[in-house]
Amino acid sequence: MLTRIDPLVDFAWKGRSPLTGHTAGRFAVRWTGSLVAPVTGTYQLGVSGFSGYTLTLDNEQIVAYEKIHHPVTQTKELKLEAGRFYGLRLDYVNRGLDPQVRLLWSVPGSDHAIDPVEMAQRAETVVMVMGLSPALEGEEMPVQVEGFAGGDRTEIKLPRPQEELLRRIHALGKPIVLVLLNGSALAVNWADEHVPAIVEAWYPGQAGGDAIADVLFGDYSPGGRLPVTFYRSVEDLPPFEDYSMEDRTYRYFRGEPLYPFGHGLSYTTFAYTNLRLSAETITPYETLTVSADVRNTGDRAGDEVVQLYTSDVAASVPVPIWQLQGFERVHLAPGETKTVAFTLTPRQFSIIDEAGRRVVEPGGFQVTVGGRQPDPGDTAGTDGGVLFGAFTVIGGVTEVA
Repeated sequence: MLTRIDPLVDFAWKGRSPLTGHTAGRFAVRWTGSLVAPVTGTYQLGVSGFSGYTLTLDNEQIVAYEKIHHPVTQTKELKLEAGRFYGLRLDYVNRGLDPQVRLLWSVPGSDHAIDPVEMAQRAETVVMVMGLSPALEGEEMPVQVEGFAGGDRTEIKLPRPQEELLRRIHALGKPIVLVLLNGSALAVNWADEHVPAIVEAWYPGQAGGDAIADVLFGDYSPGGRLPVTFYRSVEDLPPFEDYSMEDRTYRYFRGEPLYPFGHGLSYTTFAYTNLRLSAETITPYETLTVSADVRNTGDRAGDEVVQLYTSDVAASVPVPIWQLQGFERVHLAPGETKTVAFTLTPRQFSIIDEAGRRVVEPGGFQVTVGGRQPDPGDTAGTDGGVLFGAFTVIGGVTEVA
């Protein structure tokens, strides 16, 4: 249907067929040409793409891939002679929603750590963008990399080459900002102790660069909070085959995390005062209003994420240590104070009993309001602490919807 010469095979068609423009349109491409090595030596040759490709050199298959889940990069080490013409053919097929393909190579003698160190030596401040990639973490991935097994993670640290480069750059004595791109938590323990600024950007999308720059240059004060716990080591976690919730997630983890669920910093500071509960005792049919005042104690505007947690201290069955029951993001000018209120319904302080019923039991509950989840060292609501309160449910065991 279409014949043309492409100067570079580097395509991501944004979900649409380049032939028809239709989303998820099936199509295939064959690129043919010659590969001429500039110097004799050992090269890496490969392809990154989705949903299927086959690369051949002089009619010998180099890499091939066909899957339904993710784009995957595959390479092979080859010895090539300078000046020789090698017949190259790349066959690509799209059967999914994310058509993309890239032809890649790496020339001999490339030390990818040299250029970053040399550039860092000439810089006043170094921004190091590190982390993971959808090419590493995912479902049924043909990944043969230390710390990964088929897309699953066997370690939660930064990949070793990145950790080594981070330490090399740090040894130069330059101020460093570490920007993390990742889809799951990372145990950046060394960076936490040695790097003065860490920005968690996750997988930020096509406008991610602009958003990160706004934060780094101070045009925007960050206000995000972690939606997962950042553990210090896989040793803090039970075996993956253990399907119980003990020591999993912020609700059941009893250890000391690197960064707790709900954690996040800003370019300003906040303080909490005046925790108020609408009642000290309620029946299983009543709601409870919890409110507190939050004040921007810094010298610039910013967002705070006010978080409400509860703990059932008298449950007859195992329950979470703490459980997030509400949150609200508020924007505050320097010195401004706002009151934030939450309403707890009977379902939010109910449990599932041994008979499988959802019931409200009589007994005591703790509540906290603050900018993060509570920890054992909390005693006050100033300087980022949390406020503690308590209420009691009276009456008999009551089934709720």
